[in-house]
Amino acid sequence: MKELFGGPGKVSGLVLRMGQCLFAAASMVVMASSHGFATCTAFCYLIASMGLQVIWSFSLGCLDIHALRLKRDLRNYVFLSLLVIGDWVTAILSLAAACSSAGVVVLIIKDTNMCKSTPKLSCHMFQISVALAFISWFFLAISSCVMFWLAAS
Repeated sequence: MKELFGGPGKVSGLVLRMGQCLFAAASMVVMASSHGFATCTAFCYLIASMGLQVIWSFSLGCLDIHALRLKRDLRNYVFLSLLVIGDWVTAILSLAAACSSAGVVVLIIKDTNMCKSTPKLSCHMFQISVALAFISWFFLAISSCVMFWLAAS
C-alpha cells in the first residue's frame, strides 16, 4: 500500500481528523447558541450531522494517537474498508446538511428579508455556522478521498 498524506496512523491523518472535529464542533456550538435555530429543520439537521461528524472524527483521531504512540500500522484492507464507508457516509450527510442550511440562510437573508423583519433571528450566527460546516466537510472530503485511494491500492 502507498504512503499518502492523511492516511490512518500518520500525523497528517491526525491533523485532518482534528480539523474535522474542531470545525464540526464549532459549527454545532455556533448554531446551537444562535437564537431561532429550532424554527428550521435544516438547522436542526446541521446540528445532528455535525454531532455525528464530531463523534466519528474524534474517535478516529484517538485511534490515530494510539497508533502513533505504539507505532502501529493501521492499513489493512478490512479496517480501511470500514473507514472508507464511514468517511463517505459522514461526508455525504455533512455536505447535505451544510448545503440545505446554506439554502435556508440564503432564503432567510436575501429572498424573504426575515432578518430585517424579525430581529430576534441570529442570521450572522447562521452564516458562520454554515461556513464552519463547509470547512469541516472540506477536511472530511480530503480524508475520504485518501481512504478510498488507500483501500483501492
